[in-house]
Amino acid sequence: MSEAEVWSSLSDATRIVVVTNETVHDLYAAQLRRMLPVEPDFVHIGDGEQYKTLDSFANIMDSLIAMEHDRSSTLIALGGGVIGDVAGFVAATYQRGIGLVQVPTTLLAQVDSSIGGKTAVNHERGKNLIGAFYQPKLVVIDTQTLSSLPQRVYIEGLAEVVKYGIIRDAEFFIWMEQNVDRLLNRNQTTLAHAVRRSCELKSQIVESDEKESNLRLILNYGHTFGHGIENAEGYGSLLHGEAVAIGMVLAADLSVRMGLLSTSVARRIEHLLQNLELPTRLPKKASIERVFSAMKRDKKTVGKQQRHILVRDIGSVSVETEIEPVDVQETLENRTSH
Repeated sequence: MSEAEVWSSLSDATRIVVVTNETVHDLYAAQLRRMLPVEPDFVHIGDGEQYKTLDSFANIMDSLIAMEHDRSSTLIALGGGVIGDVAGFVAATYQRGIGLVQVPTTLLAQVDSSIGGKTAVNHERGKNLIGAFYQPKLVVIDTQTLSSLPQRVYIEGLAEVVKYGIIRDAEFFIWMEQNVDRLLNRNQTTLAHAVRRSCELKSQIVESDEKESNLRLILNYGHTFGHGIENAEGYGSLLHGEAVAIGMVLAADLSVRMGLLSTSVARRIEHLLQNLELPTRLPKKASIERVFSAMKRDKKTVGKQQRHILVRDIGSVSVETEIEPVDVQETLENRTSH
């Protein structure tokens, strides 16, 4: 499909606003501008998880109102997961909803946050506590944008790719084990397959359960621990994908502790993440008490029951609620760096 065909759904647009940050604007704004039927307005927010806030949300809203955008406007989120989540929440709520296009430029956003319709901002007491489900009319993914990413930002996205293999596709997991070097070196053919398969798997799950009432919960594998770690460490200290990588190993450890998973499979999960240069242990300075407390406030907790996504085998996970706090505590203690 040509670039013109990809963007043809916007051919009737009369007003477009692009939400991005300064770095991404300098890299891709001119290229995007050439694809659009009208000259867009641009709104910038800060770069990083620390800007995924109600303040950023309000600043974008103020700009849209000042520019006199209306319900016929289309908002394009150009950037990584933070841009996509904040801008998507704006699109969901500005004048009760305007058109949204996601143009993710990081691996993490391409395989995860741009797909599925979740939009949100963080609160100081928890991650993604304020948001809405809102589907984009279009998602445009160009893996060439990944060549401009710093290595650490690129690698954090691989955590979400690994997640799909663990929760849904054992063959995909084996393929990753066999292609570690190509993934780390950003081989374009390898990357195209990784992104395409990740998107296919997430789309299948979301189509079955858009509002996360049942099956979609498995996409949170590694995130109950991961979000607790992010909140306890302070947003921006660990990248989201790094926290999720640690969270996946913690969840595998808990799965072994619950008698659901063999130690050998848990080691395979840890080894693949390590080979992809992702962290697998809590930082030395991490406070287990703060992580544990933040996990209690996670939005996946219902009543006083935490919902943990635990592994039964590569490609098979389950949602578990009958988990004793002492087992979670012991898992955290077992996986803290010394």
